Amino acid sequence: MTDPTDSSKVPSRSRKRFPGISTRAWEHPADRSALVALRKLSGFDEVLKKLAGLVSERSVRLMFLATAVKTSERQFPHIHEMVRDAAYILDLEKVPELYVTQDPQPNAMCIGMDTPIIVVTTGLVEMLDEEELRAVVGHEVGHAMSGHAVYRTMLLILTNIATRIAWLPLGNIAIMAIITALKEWFRKSELSCDRAGLLAGQDLQASMRGLMKLAGGHHLAEMNVDAFIEQAEEYEKAGDLRDGVIKLLQVLPQTHPFAVVRVAKLKKWAESEEYRSIMAGAYPRRSDDESTSVTDQWKATAESYAKSVKESKDPLMGLIRDITGGAGDMGSKLRDVFSGSRSGGGQDGEQGGAERG
Repeated sequence: MTDPTDSSKVPSRSRKRFPGISTRAWEHPADRSALVALRKLSGFDEVLKKLAGLVSERSVRLMFLATAVKTSERQFPHIHEMVRDAAYILDLEKVPELYVTQDPQPNAMCIGMDTPIIVVTTGLVEMLDEEELRAVVGHEVGHAMSGHAVYRTMLLILTNIATRIAWLPLGNIAIMAIITALKEWFRKSELSCDRAGLLAGQDLQASMRGLMKLAGGHHLAEMNVDAFIEQAEEYEKAGDLRDGVIKLLQVLPQTHPFAVVRVAKLKKWAESEEYRSIMAGAYPRRSDDESTSVTDQWKATAESYAKSVKESKDPLMGLIRDITGGAGDMGSKLRDVFSGSRSGGGQDGEQGGAERG
């Protein structure tokens, strides 16, 4: 009988396979830097050790074994084949178990401390077509390979703890600080694994369609990927400095980047030289992970942030460019923006409101 956990048994596909690929190939530089910052957070290591002792890996698996459907050659065989296929493409030797749970809310997650498992909801399965779902499964396999499942599990546990001790101001503040850091990291990890999903499925349109459906539902005939990308551009450059601040405040409580942002960033990566090199077989290998320079990673992260700020059309990022460039009229710019007296600002604001209405 075929071992369902052995990805080497998956037959060759028309999609390219990446033997020995390192997770560095798809990890967003900000993902790696956020993890480094997270581990340097005061008390984080101690919390990690204590939580690792409290969490029962078996209890997580047994819960889904009892309440969800474990995919196999006899149950949801097409999804079972997808997770084996993603593991084959990304060269993951042990295929994660995948469970389908009854929930109308479209969602997927990879959780577990030592042996990650993947869970997808019926809402997601029913909403996505085969290639869109393949990208999502590849996304979750990417989480498993990057070790994200450990921190995702911690985020779920800490959020639960925070709600129970909300009456303890000091204890709750400490935990909320860690939760905020975890959410910041997790948003970056989602961008990383969108890339992993693209490498697994190798269908950019399907990856973008799936993300678009998370925003607008399953009525694909009523939506258009190109228009959704234009919407992402409108979101990035919309309004003035006040809108930039509002967008920042809106994203802070989120565990995931907004759908339009994810689509835009994935498309940009798919059009990059980095992606083309990976598809051509020139990608980082796991065999080189130990010798990878930490300094080089920090440099790559800094360059990524600098490039992001330089190319961004967001008004707040424009202000940051002005600050770093030593703009002499910074005070007047801020005063004009927040007083509404910027040249042409009133007319632009009225037009913007009409368009949004």
